[in-house]
Amino acid sequence: MKKSLVIAGIFFLLYIIASTPFLDSINQARAGQKNPHLRTRTHAEVKEIRYWSGTTYTRIVIDLDQEVAYKDQLLKRDIALDKTPRLYIDLSMAKLSPHLKEPIPIEAGLLKQVRAGQYTPEIVRVVLDLESIADYTIFPLRDPFRVVIDVLGTSQESQKEETSEPTPPPSQVQQPQSFKLVLDPGHGGEDPGAIGPTGLMEKDVVLRISTKVRDKVRKELGWDVVMTREDDRFIRLEDRTAIAATKEGNLFVSIHANACKDRNIRGIESFVIGTTTNRDALRLAAKENNISPQQVSDLQIILTDLKLNDPTKVIPSRQLAECVQLALVSTLQKRYGQTKDLGVKQAPFIVLWGAEMPSLLVEVSFISNPAEERLLRNQHYLDAIADAIVDGLKKYAQAAKMVKGQPSLSASTSLSSN
Repeated sequence: MKKSLVIAGIFFLLYIIASTPFLDSINQARAGQKNPHLRTRTHAEVKEIRYWSGTTYTRIVIDLDQEVAYKDQLLKRDIALDKTPRLYIDLSMAKLSPHLKEPIPIEAGLLKQVRAGQYTPEIVRVVLDLESIADYTIFPLRDPFRVVIDVLGTSQESQKEETSEPTPPPSQVQQPQSFKLVLDPGHGGEDPGAIGPTGLMEKDVVLRISTKVRDKVRKELGWDVVMTREDDRFIRLEDRTAIAATKEGNLFVSIHANACKDRNIRGIESFVIGTTTNRDALRLAAKENNISPQQVSDLQIILTDLKLNDPTKVIPSRQLAECVQLALVSTLQKRYGQTKDLGVKQAPFIVLWGAEMPSLLVEVSFISNPAEERLLRNQHYLDAIADAIVDGLKKYAQAAKMVKGQPSLSASTSLSSN
């Protein structure tokens, strides 16, 4: 009897020992479910590096499949070693996609080359070889996660012109090159934007309006016009600002149609970059940025840290927005009766980040309002909106006196924001 009890006890002890690793793994899994931070974290993959490079501006976007920590370091020009300025970004707990191991040569512009490498088993280093650098900003965007780097500098061509060409007397100053407007029809492609009660899509309406504005500006004002999209295609928000900057635009106007759960809400409103406590503005920023309200709060913190809402930069944009807003409200009131003026506001719209030129986002009507959706189907209404936007642009140009030595600007004058 005693022998049987001893044998049973031994078997029970062996069972407990064999089961312990299995039970531990179950307990760890359960702990991981309760606290995701206890799970083993995999390395993020650097999937793509996108860039836009102009003579004095470049934007680089590093796309990853999950969020990482990062740090940056600027290495100034080394004349002795004949090395141009270099800016590198270290991405922690990251691995490099195999197709990114070769340097990316850039033919022209401020950015000369992009190099990426597995600096350590835990760190991916991205190096930007630059022609020159005056300032730079770095900020993260989410859903999907990416790191955006904006670099400002002076091209060698500009430096040569500044040092080799004496400044002519005022009487010999020639008219600057053609003034350039960048129009941004919101959304597009897989992103329809807001959809009205009967199915009208924001992406289609704003493309029609932008095309009308483009044609009218070219014909009536004689300006050069660039559109971020001329057909139904998807363009990321950060790409749109980069297009405006690298094309050296003088004004940037992003055109949208508004929406709200309350279908009785109607009217016109315009926005410039900035922080706000206005709930409706934050709601709209979340919609247009395609992110959650919590992430909008994160954007406001980043905006403040980077001083992107600097009043000296915002004031020209606000003046532009006020001219366009006033023209829209007055024109539509004259032609279509009551049009509610919702004013000019600030909000953290990603599409306006990094725009050095005066920039605004205008919400031309509420596509969610049945009456305004019907109007947005009417070509005469779209013509009236386009007429008003062009009139607002003209009034801003005249008031801004952007060409030295001239008291005001006519519609046919070539302009420069410098």
